[in-house]
Amino acid sequence: MAFQAGDKVLILSCEDDPRAVGKTGRILDEVPPGPLTGGRWTVHRIGPLIGPVLCHTHELRAA
Repeated sequence: MAFQAGDKVLILSCEDDPRAVGKTGRILDEVPPGPLTGGRWTVHRIGPLIGPVLCHTHELRAA
């Protein structure tokens, strides 16, 4: 599944920061992820103590 900037997603798992699992956030990327992020989407607005995280497509679900 391809996401777009601003899409709300549920984080099913997150190798980058396990504290984000079960929380929702918004996709930050304007373009599909590439080599710079290791093919992972940048998700932000997760919570006050969790900064932006990088998640693979299979770790996310549209919310």
